[in-house]
Amino acid sequence: MTTDQLELLKKARDSIVAAKLLVDNGFAGFSVSRAYYAMFYVAQAFLEGEGKSFSKHSAVVATFGKDFAHTGKVPLEFHRFLIEAQELRHTGDYDTVDVVTVA
Repeated sequence: MTTDQLELLKKARDSIVAAKLLVDNGFAGFSVSRAYYAMFYVAQAFLEGEGKSFSKHSAVVATFGKDFAHTGKVPLEFHRFLIEAQELRHTGDYDTVDVVTVA
């Protein structure tokens, strides 16, 4: 595992901790954003292992799906979860009405 991959995984772990703190304190929309970033950093770490790096979120999500989920290297659901988290992140970050709630 490369140093960059280890740093991405540390950021993912820290994002999970932050997401929990946010949701526990009533900030579900912001928590979703941190949870998405945890998943995003893990996807970046996978791609880094293949020598791939992208500046756009859409490229990371698409390439993770193509190179890892659709090839069976990771369960296909992981890509779907990443896509759904990205959509929720956009809702939590950009919608003026707080529609993200804790189930």
